[in-house]
Amino acid sequence: MRNFFKYVVNGIFKENPVLILMIGLCSVLAVSTSVENAIGMGLAFSFVMIFSNLFVSLLRPITPNEIRIPIFIIVIGTFTTIVDLVISAYFPELYKALGIFIPLIVVNCIIIGRAEAFAYRHSVLESVADGIGISLGYIWAILALGLIREFLGNGTILGKVIFSGFDPAKVFTMPPGAFWGIGLLIGLLKWFEKRVSRR
Repeated sequence: MRNFFKYVVNGIFKENPVLILMIGLCSVLAVSTSVENAIGMGLAFSFVMIFSNLFVSLLRPITPNEIRIPIFIIVIGTFTTIVDLVISAYFPELYKALGIFIPLIVVNCIIIGRAEAFAYRHSVLESVADGIGISLGYIWAILALGLIREFLGNGTILGKVIFSGFDPAKVFTMPPGAFWGIGLLIGLLKWFEKRVSRR
C-alpha cells in the first residue's frame, strides 16, 4: 500500500506528464481555453489512462512481447471510444468544444508511454496507482491552465464574470496565451520544488 501512494504522488509532482515530462501537450494547449473544457478533457483523459493501465497490466502475462504496442493501442482505443460515445451522447456542447482531441486520446503519448514504461512491467495495483497519479497530474495542470486562460482572456471562471470592469487580454484565449500560461505554471512548480528542497 505504501508503493500505491508513492506512485500516485509521483504522477502528480515528480513525473507530472505536462509540467515535468512535457509530453501530451497538444490537447492541453488546445482545449484549455476555459475551465469547463479543461475539466471535460481531464476527466476523459483520466478514464482512459486508469483503465488502460489496468487492462495492460492484467493482460501482461498473455501479451506477446513482439505485438505489445498494437495490443496497447487496441486497449486504449476501446476506452477512448467509450469516452467519445458517452460525451457525444450526454454532453454535446462539450463534445463540440473538445472536437478532435477526444478521439486523439487513443494516440496520446502519455497513455501509450505509461502503458509501455510502467503498466507492462508492474503489478495491477501499482499500474492503477500510476494511472491515478498521472491522471491527477494531468488534471491539475490542465485545470490550472484553463483557470489562467479563461480568467485573463475572458474575465470569467466557468462562464461567470468575476470582477466587473476587468479588461481581459484576449491573447490568453489564443495559442500564445497557452504557451505563456504553461510557462508560468512550470516556473511556479520549479519555484515550489526549490522551496521544499531547501526545507
